[in-house]
Amino acid sequence: MAYPQNENGRNPRDDGGPGARTERGPGGVETQAGPGPEATTQAGPGLGTGPEPASGTAATTRAAAPAPHHRTARRAASRGRFARCAVPALGLVLAASLLGAANPAEAARPTGAPDARGGEALDWQRCAIEGADPRQECATVRVPLDYARPNGRQIDIAVSRIRAEQPGDRRGALLLIPGGPGNSGLNGPSGKGQRLPSSVRGAYDLIGFDPRGVGSSTPVTCDLPHEQLATVNLRAWPDADGGLTGPVTRARTIAETCARDGGELARHISTRNEARDIDRIRRALGEDKLSAWGHSYGTYAGSVYARMFPDRTDRWVLDSNDDPNPRRVARQWQANYAVGVEDTFPAFATWATDPANGPVVADRPEQVRPLFLRLAAELDRDPLPWPGANPDRLTGNHLRQVMLDSLSNPTRFAFLAQVINAVRTGGALPAPGTQPSDAFLRNNIAVAVATICNDVSWPRSLPTYERNVARDRARHPLTAGMPASVMPCAFWPYAPREPATRITDRGPATVLLVQNLRDVPTPHSGALRLRSAFGDRARMVSVDATGHGAYMAVDGNACGDRLVTDFLVTGQRPARDVTCADAADIPSNRRAG
Repeated sequence: MAYPQNENGRNPRDDGGPGARTERGPGGVETQAGPGPEATTQAGPGLGTGPEPASGTAATTRAAAPAPHHRTARRAASRGRFARCAVPALGLVLAASLLGAANPAEAARPTGAPDARGGEALDWQRCAIEGADPRQECATVRVPLDYARPNGRQIDIAVSRIRAEQPGDRRGALLLIPGGPGNSGLNGPSGKGQRLPSSVRGAYDLIGFDPRGVGSSTPVTCDLPHEQLATVNLRAWPDADGGLTGPVTRARTIAETCARDGGELARHISTRNEARDIDRIRRALGEDKLSAWGHSYGTYAGSVYARMFPDRTDRWVLDSNDDPNPRRVARQWQANYAVGVEDTFPAFATWATDPANGPVVADRPEQVRPLFLRLAAELDRDPLPWPGANPDRLTGNHLRQVMLDSLSNPTRFAFLAQVINAVRTGGALPAPGTQPSDAFLRNNIAVAVATICNDVSWPRSLPTYERNVARDRARHPLTAGMPASVMPCAFWPYAPREPATRITDRGPATVLLVQNLRDVPTPHSGALRLRSAFGDRARMVSVDATGHGAYMAVDGNACGDRLVTDFLVTGQRPARDVTCADAADIPSNRRAG
């Protein structure tokens, strides 16, 4: 799951998306039928000493008739302003794809946009979003709160579009699936969409949306105090001695607050329901099929959609891919942070010892890791004041959080080097960046927690976490056990309403994965597991680059960008999985769709 702010004042992800290199995984069709009877609420959510309960299984939902179309529409009441990402980027992890967004700006809910149901045409209105492209339009799609009760309470999904720039060459609609979970995508057509090549913008209407619970859709919140909204407090960092007193207390507070404030909507926020909402968007657009560009958590949501609605996928691009393990889901994403940091830290060490990049932190790359570990241990014992930061002390975990955020985006290497040098030399710490608004963070966290906790069951046994953390700290000291630590889902009061989705090779060969070799939130090894799950449905382009976001990234990779663009524009994808360096010239000869 993703928490949106970073210690250097930026979000790992937002509707700016992967191009911003931000921080921010059948032959027989599985229908959109409702998930069936409600699951019984679990009693006693607190951690105990008993055995770990079984995780959600990989079973698929029984096919059933789709919910009937609703031909009536009603005009949605306008709502107050809600914080939204305006800068290109993705969202952090409570869990671990727990993944991305950028600094939000206050933006108004689309005004005067009527609801749409079933296949009824949307009534597009001007988007009242600060900084939006003047061509961008907004509307509202009505969807069931509970797909098992399609005629019950309805909620709003805010959608946006910029029409294809070459109407005569229009191919269809390209849905921009945001990361997170919990990130806004409503301004995506004006943000990441405008970094797409003109050939793609000419061929597709660019479609953005706020997933259920987010921003201008019917929102949820989690009324945590300002101090709790610091990333270092949202993540499950163990105590300095490796104990779990701190993370258990924080996780319990987050779970209880988000469950209380999120109400009934929080019980119905899940990846499978996001996939169903996406299909309602498709129907409202009047499209037989959708193409998509999903990023980070958006790759998991996109994969689940491709499994549930395989024949509705046209050209499906998944960028910075989540591990699809159906027994663990976000637990696996959190665990993968340890791998992502180990993959990426050597690139920082090389950069930080090159005088061309500014003051070095050490003479040789191999000295940087032990230096970092020593400084973090010193700060565990004796924190430094950091005026303006949240919290206002630089602890060992705060330094580790800065490291985690900075490694996700090479443009932030300089900030991490400045912090390390300040601690090493006793100099002044750099000014911390501006944290997103508390309202934005509370919304983001509420959606993130609900999604990862509703997707799959998590362990509730404290001894299980203690063993896992001790093992992880020994194997991966840079991340100090955080990837194995206690998350709010250990205290979430509701059981998952349906099993997690197992991604399979059943369906059309319409999927192209693109993935950097060094990516902290979504490491290459996890992307390989998604590639394996898709089988011949997918091909994968691995890019020899560092950062979270491979396609149309700021520093770019000509080979990877060309292969993805060719797929979107012509339907051709590589005949085999390939690894791209900029100079590579890989033939593309397989047409999909």
